[in-house]
Amino acid sequence: MNKGNLKGFRNFLQEEEGMGTVEIILIIVVLIGLVIIFKTQLRSLVESVFEKITKDSKTVMS
Repeated sequence: MNKGNLKGFRNFLQEEEGMGTVEIILIIVVLIGLVIIFKTQLRSLVESVFEKITKDSKTVMS
């Protein structure tokens, strides 16, 4: 590998700063939107899971 390519690679690594505030805010907005859209489905899923946990825990405790 010649030194020009290595220097370019080092510069690339140094320029990457990770996710910025705008990207994080966009991800949060999308997640909130998905929760709002699928709220009833999520609620029924969570309720059924907790019902099953309660039923199974009663059989274990008996």
